[in-house]
Amino acid sequence: MLLKWNAQLYDQQHDFVAAYGKGLLTFIPQQPNQAILDLGCGTGGLTAQLTQLGHRVLGIDSSASMIAEAKQSHPTAEYQVQNALEMTYQNEWDVVFSNAVFHWISNHQLLMNQIARALKPNGVLVCEFGAAGNIATIEHGFDAALQRVGGRYQSRFNFATAETFGNEVERAGMTIEQVETYDRPTPLKGGEAGLANWARQFFASDLARYNDQQQTEILTIMADNVRSTLWDGQQWVADYRRLRCVAHR
Repeated sequence: MLLKWNAQLYDQQHDFVAAYGKGLLTFIPQQPNQAILDLGCGTGGLTAQLTQLGHRVLGIDSSASMIAEAKQSHPTAEYQVQNALEMTYQNEWDVVFSNAVFHWISNHQLLMNQIARALKPNGVLVCEFGAAGNIATIEHGFDAALQRVGGRYQSRFNFATAETFGNEVERAGMTIEQVETYDRPTPLKGGEAGLANWARQFFASDLARYNDQQQTEILTIMADNVRSTLWDGQQWVADYRRLRCVAHR
């Protein structure tokens, strides 16, 4: 089952995704008249900021609801519904930018091949996404909760190591300028309900197999499983770990 995005709820409860992505913008070359592709643009918050760095900016996302919200909220940029693994661009973009997207894509080698083909010679890839170990505590707590009701969790995320991802970038013919992983503990909005809100978005397809009462039970058990590690007394702090890469063709 594919994840179904609630674009408005995403902006309200999970706007930290775009907020943390602002720091990634500093890695984009400060050059006039450059064409920038925002791969996995979501609701367009960062795409709109990218318009200040390029004369042509296109945001693409596989979610039609995200693109609809982006067009309404940030109309200064251009947007299209598009699957990153099916791009047909060749030598078209000076920069491919992507924040918090690649961990949703199962085939990183194909993705890197597509991006390398889409970039102009000397074009730059600037990306950040979930690294190996990202949300490990949350996933383990959720899996244990599902087992309590007779289920089992199978992660749909592709959290890469710096070594593995770096090799895929180089095999696509790009040169790495930097690739690193780092911990980024991330506070969740909503107080006590913050972790459940997060899980209802990012584990939606797993929870959809259960009725409302069972979902509430699962989320309660999950919270109990991880409370000693992730609850700081006032808010949930998710155990995020990120991979950042800058490379050029």
